[in-house]
Amino acid sequence: MAVVSSTSFLIALASALIGAVVLTVVLHVVVRLLGRRWHRADLLLHNTKLPFRLFLAVVAVGTVVGSTRPETVAALWWGRIELVVHLLMIGAGAWLVATILLFLEDLPLSRYRTDVPDNRLARRMRTQVLVLRRLTVAVVVVLALGAALLSFPGVKAVGASVLASAGIISVVAAVAAQSTLSNLFAGVQVAFSDAIRLDDVVVVEGEWGWIEEITLSYVVVRLWDDRRLVLPCTYFTTQPFQNWTRRSSALLGAVELDVDWSVDVAGMRHELDRLLRASDLWDRRAQVLQVTDAVAGVVRVRALMTASDAGKLFDLRCEVREGLVRWVRARHGGGMPRQRLEMLGDGMAVDRPDGGHHIPASFRS
Repeated sequence: MAVVSSTSFLIALASALIGAVVLTVVLHVVVRLLGRRWHRADLLLHNTKLPFRLFLAVVAVGTVVGSTRPETVAALWWGRIELVVHLLMIGAGAWLVATILLFLEDLPLSRYRTDVPDNRLARRMRTQVLVLRRLTVAVVVVLALGAALLSFPGVKAVGASVLASAGIISVVAAVAAQSTLSNLFAGVQVAFSDAIRLDDVVVVEGEWGWIEEITLSYVVVRLWDDRRLVLPCTYFTTQPFQNWTRRSSALLGAVELDVDWSVDVAGMRHELDRLLRASDLWDRRAQVLQVTDAVAGVVRVRALMTASDAGKLFDLRCEVREGLVRWVRARHGGGMPRQRLEMLGDGMAVDRPDGGHHIPASFRS
């Protein structure tokens, strides 16, 4: 390292900073020209503007600090200044690298839209990119911290002994962080196995909701009443759960009613057809009305219908259920559920085969 006067050092430092500014301007013009053919270049320029300028400025200062020292500053203090500048270079470089990598990882998302009815592939891509972004940030931070630690003389001195005991330390760390590592690998597995994606409709722990966030350690499920259910990633690799939108968002739903034996099933089927045709929630794929059971004095009627997604299906089921109940009550009152009881002379109740009722003369008013 050359020892120079303070004036010479300041001149060298100013020259380095001016060079960094000139290089910044040149690269800015080049990226602007590139943006005429590639519209994503402007976004790259916007994302990396601050970390790139900071990195160039720190590199310019570090180059001068590492090659010259003012004669007015002691060597001990100058070594500390050089260490600080070196750490700033590592931090600025890690920030710039992370920004560029995140930009490259986001590029595939521009080809997939999530504002369309069938957005399964887009949600899958978003989920995988989100996990990759988190992994990228974690790796860059770990590497930057490692490089920063190696900048200290004391760490270099014990480097050999650390490497010699790396095998034992790795085993101890693996045992101590077993649950953390299992969640980490489970998070990667969940993202790339396509078991769940962002905005998937799932049923977990008896709760119905949407996948809101997927991290390397946990998954956040936004429930139907705006509560958040936070589950470890290992839950989705070890426990069964329902995914209503894994292959398609379209679903089949059912509405069941218990009505009297005298109900007009054909008329109810016609009313179901009218209700569905009048609703914008029905996707017109399927509609069925069937009698699925007839026990305990009532007839169980099940109406099947389809909708394009889970939210519309829930609203459609409520709408159809309300309409059928209104039809039974208003137009076919005899179809409302009722209890039949026949009193005999000895006061015992028996069932009549015809489903009617009879009151002996001794009990009549």
